Amino acid sequence: MKRIGLVTSGGDAPGMNAAIRAVTRVAYSQGLEVLGFERGWEGLLTNTFRRLTPRSVGGILHLGGTILRTSRSPEFRKREGVQKAAETLSLNKVDGLVVIGGGGSLRGALELSRETDALIVGVPATIDNDVFGTDETIGFDTAVNTAVTEIDKIRDTAKSHDRIFIVEVMGRKRGFLALTIGLTVGAEVILVPEVEYSLESIVRTLEMNGAKGKKSGIIVAAEGIGDTRKLLRDIEERAGVEVRLSVMGYAQRGGNPTARSRLLANLFGNKAVELLHNKQENRMVALQEGKITSIDLKKVCSNEKQLDLTLMKLAQTLAT
Repeated sequence: MKRIGLVTSGGDAPGMNAAIRAVTRVAYSQGLEVLGFERGWEGLLTNTFRRLTPRSVGGILHLGGTILRTSRSPEFRKREGVQKAAETLSLNKVDGLVVIGGGGSLRGALELSRETDALIVGVPATIDNDVFGTDETIGFDTAVNTAVTEIDKIRDTAKSHDRIFIVEVMGRKRGFLALTIGLTVGAEVILVPEVEYSLESIVRTLEMNGAKGKKSGIIVAAEGIGDTRKLLRDIEERAGVEVRLSVMGYAQRGGNPTARSRLLANLFGNKAVELLHNKQENRMVALQEGKITSIDLKKVCSNEKQLDLTLMKLAQTLAT
């Protein structure tokens, strides 16, 4: 193996730059060249890349986003696009490719592996933390801390005005982010896409809290649970309380990665190069029970990570 490629695909996550830096510097320490393909899969479709060196990745460890940029590529979802990407790897004599991204990116990596002789290794990076086979993904901790910092401030004004605040966080289909945030801010109610909720149960919780003397409260809701503005109106009407909505939005994807997100990026990047060096293909780097390991990429793409619903019960207990 003489040359490896690197791509960041899908939604950006804090710590991607740290992973780029780690892969590049570890690769160079082993005598490998590194090509960074730009704008996700588009870089492989248009043969757009830059040569990465230990010096060119200097000063990016603490930066959010990705210096290679990213995008979602409709063309790559077609077999013709995947074949074109494989041709680009062959044209540039790329022996191995590190794909940094979430579930969609990893599925794309698996499809590409069927069309190329280059070895493929995935590095899970998404704030959603919904990738099967790894306890945590790069960027998740940063996104949680970003939201927790803001919700702690919201709690201050909620108490001052005796208001209920619905805080909408990211999570279109999965509730890992909302559940962890809700638990760590002491939310009175947590709403996730995996668990169907009822207006009656929310109102009952707020009424019980009111009877205990709690006049304010925080409801953390994943964006995938539905229309939070309608939920606000329904709660005000049924519970007779003042409710406000705060949408976290894309701020959760940005900002300087936390120490933990940087640590995972460094460890994952090192492991990715190790896998390629040892000629292990179609693997994804993973954190399992505190250890850095790897898992079959096909297994990752064929299974769904389960939300730990015992944490929901714990959150309810702690919020009483």
